[in-house]
Amino acid sequence: MTYLSGHIYCPRVTDASTPRRDIDHVASGLAACLPALHRALDRQVTARYPHPKPPEGQLALLRFVAQHEGTTVREAAEALLMKPNNVSALVSQLTEQGDLERRRDSADKRVAHLHLTATARERVSEVRELETVLIRHALTSLTEGQQGALGSALDALDALTRHLRPGAR
Repeated sequence: MTYLSGHIYCPRVTDASTPRRDIDHVASGLAACLPALHRALDRQVTARYPHPKPPEGQLALLRFVAQHEGTTVREAAEALLMKPNNVSALVSQLTEQGDLERRRDSADKRVAHLHLTATARERVSEVRELETVLIRHALTSLTEGQQGALGSALDALDALTRHLRPGAR
């Protein structure tokens, strides 16, 4: 059975005690709900944030560099599951836009470490805060049980994400 949650279509998943034989049902529910949740949040942020939203690849790189200041192109490519030449192109674009700085490694001049500019750091922080506010507001519309279920699911979702990464098994 399925339902429409706001404008997000999600297959109904009963509860945490779903029998193992229903794992396909849980998998299809997550496959439908997670992208829909991401799109809904993205649209809300885009509508409320006063600056132009960078393309998804640039935004992913900016967020990664914000969390891993001084990372290299290769490290970012591995973490973002992208080809190094694609990340290098994004770095060039973001550097030209004034959002990212390349700093040469003192020991190996072929390696550049990536750093956000002050403006980019501020904007990434503003977007994270806006996302938190929007999600917090949406969570208040749920029952305490639903809020608790989502809170309890965070570790499982993190583990699921790790298992879906290449090389995991």
